[in-house]
Amino acid sequence: MGERRIVAELLAPRYRDVIGFGDDCAVLTDDLVVTTDTCPTPLVRQLGYEDLYYAGWLLATINLSDLAAAGAHPLGLVVNYTLPAALPVSQFERLVDGVDDCAALHGTRVTGGDLRDGPTVHLTATAIGRCAPGGRLSRRGAREGDRLMLIGSPGWLWAAVLVHEGHASLSMDDTQTLRERACKPQAQLKAGQLLASERLATSAMDVSDGLYASVRSICETNELGALMAPDIELDPLLMKVCSQAGLRPFSLAETWGDWSLLVTVRPEHVHRTQALLAALSIEAREIGVLTPLAEGIRRGDPQTPWNGIAQERFSKRSWHGTTMADLLTDLLK
Repeated sequence: MGERRIVAELLAPRYRDVIGFGDDCAVLTDDLVVTTDTCPTPLVRQLGYEDLYYAGWLLATINLSDLAAAGAHPLGLVVNYTLPAALPVSQFERLVDGVDDCAALHGTRVTGGDLRDGPTVHLTATAIGRCAPGGRLSRRGAREGDRLMLIGSPGWLWAAVLVHEGHASLSMDDTQTLRERACKPQAQLKAGQLLASERLATSAMDVSDGLYASVRSICETNELGALMAPDIELDPLLMKVCSQAGLRPFSLAETWGDWSLLVTVRPEHVHRTQALLAALSIEAREIGVLTPLAEGIRRGDPQTPWNGIAQERFSKRSWHGTTMADLLTDLLK
C-alpha cells in the first residue's frame, strides 16, 4: 500500500482522536513526549564504513531528531539491541560507543533498555523528552503566507555517495570532512528548543524521508500548497560537489539522510529566526512560502509542479525496496 496510505486508510480511522497523531512524537502529557524508531542499515555501509559505531550513532540521531521536531529537551534514551550471539565483543562496544557519543553530544544518555540474541543486528530506541509548557511543536498550525525554512545543513550523505561513485573528486581533507558529516548526522535539538521557546515556528517536522516528503506532509496536514524557491544555496563544499557532478544544489538539498528540520514561520519572523539560530551557529534557509491548497506544490515557477524525491516505506521508493545505484540514478536525473 505504501506508508502514506497505511497511515491514512488503516491507522487514522483508529487513532485520529489521539492528541498529536501524525506528529513526529507521541504526546503523553501536556509537556511529555516520546518517540520510537528502528535504525535502518546505514547507507554509509555501502560506502565502505561498516563500523557499528555509525549504526549506533544513527540510532540515537533518528530518535533525537523526532524530539527536535517537537521542540523538546531529551530526558533519556531506552535502547533495544537484538544481536547475533557470535558478534565480537569489540563490535558490540563500538555500537554502544556510537549511541553514547551521539547522546552525550545532544546532552542526554541511555537510561535503560533490553538486550537479546537473534539472527541479525536489529536496533531500536525510544527517546523521551519534555517540552516547555504550551511550547510543543507540531506539524499542525501552519498558515497561508508562512515561510518554509530548512534548519541545518542538508546534502552531506548523498554528496558522499557522489564522491564515492566518482561523480566528483575532492582533496583528502575535504573528503574526510564529507565522510565525518555523512557518517555522523546530528539532530537539530537546540534549534527546535529555541523555536519552541521563542514561539517562532507555526509548524515543524524532521526531514527524514527527503525534503519533498516533508513539504508535502506539512501541506497536506494544514490543507495548503507551497511555492518553493528555484534553488537552494548549500555549504561551499557541497556546492563544489554539485558543480562537478552537474547537479543543481536543490536536487542535493532534497535528498534524505541528514536529519534537518523543516519549519514554518510567519514572514515577519524570518530574520529574527535566522539571527537567533546563527548565534548558535545553526544554518537556517528560507526555501519557500505556503500558498492556497488549490495551487498545489510548485517550484520556482507558479506553473511548474514539484514532484520531488521522496523515500516511502512499503513502496518502490523505500530504501529497503531499491538499491543505492537506483537512488543515485534518480538523483542525477
